[in-house]
Amino acid sequence: MPEIIIYTGRLCPYCTMAKRLIERKGVSYTEIDVDSAPGLRQDLMEKTKRRTIPQIYIGDRHIGGFDDLQAMDYRNELDPLLQA
Repeated sequence: MPEIIIYTGRLCPYCTMAKRLIERKGVSYTEIDVDSAPGLRQDLMEKTKRRTIPQIYIGDRHIGGFDDLQAMDYRNELDPLLQA
C-alpha cells in the first residue's frame, strides 16, 4: 500500500472532507499541518504550484486537492491506486 500524505491547515473544511474520504477507504495517512511551522505553507506552494489546501499525495503521485480526490473516487480510480 502506498504512503498517503495530506497537507492540511487549521479550520479547513476541505481538509476534513479529504481525511474522512481516505478514512472511509480504511487506509492510514500522514497529516502535515502547514500552519504548524513557519515557511511550511510556502514550501508546499513551491512544491505543488498550488496555493490551496489540502494537497494530497499517494505514493509519489500528486493528486491535488479534495475536489481532485473526490473526482478520482467517482471515476473509480482511487481504490486501485490505494491498493497498489
